[in-house]
Amino acid sequence: MNLWRAMRKRVPDEVWRREDLRVLILAENGLVSLPPDIGRLRHLHTLDLGHNELTGVPEEIGELTALDRCLYLHDNRITALPRSLGRLRRLTYLNIGDNPLEALPEEIGGLVRLVELRAQRCRLRELPASLGRLSALRELWLRGNALTALPRSVRRLRELRELELRDNALEEVPGAVRGLPLLRRLDLRANPLRSVPPWVARELPALERLDLRWTGVRPDPELVGDLERRGCVVLR
Repeated sequence: MNLWRAMRKRVPDEVWRREDLRVLILAENGLVSLPPDIGRLRHLHTLDLGHNELTGVPEEIGELTALDRCLYLHDNRITALPRSLGRLRRLTYLNIGDNPLEALPEEIGGLVRLVELRAQRCRLRELPASLGRLSALRELWLRGNALTALPRSVRRLRELRELELRDNALEEVPGAVRGLPLLRRLDLRANPLRSVPPWVARELPALERLDLRWTGVRPDPELVGDLERRGCVVLR
């Protein structure tokens, strides 16, 4: 059911009675809240709540255990995610970007089939250690937060291909990414980096693109040469 820009501020009650729904798009409707009735839609595979004015998400969202494609919560006013989110164990795509989130719940580690997580332009200062339980994760987008480090558990994300850390507060290349076997793209733009350690060339064997622009750092020419000789593009 596509209700994009179809109403203002409130979802009609009959929508929550459509328990057979598999796709529900409620984007750009000026919604400020959702009723607990959302938990009745247990056959949903995709739910789009993006571009509204939501300040929170009801715990009942954890009842939507059939969600396996997409959950869009981006561009709202959400200050905290419900702990029940971790019950969506089939979910493969989650976008929570452009919300004033200062933290993610530990329960996010329950999203064991998640392939892509987008948490760009929030207010995150740190990430939970449970992030390392997202063993299927391939893309992690964290641009525009206030991160100074990544949890050590990130080294367990052995499927990770894309890591965007642009516009954070990193002074060092996070050691947690050291040894990730499939990491292809590492975006560190606009961080106050002090140096680039030698292990970036030695222990990221799949790296194809390293973006160091607007960091002020001058990487060792030998390190850059090693990366470029194997086909990695180094932007600086």
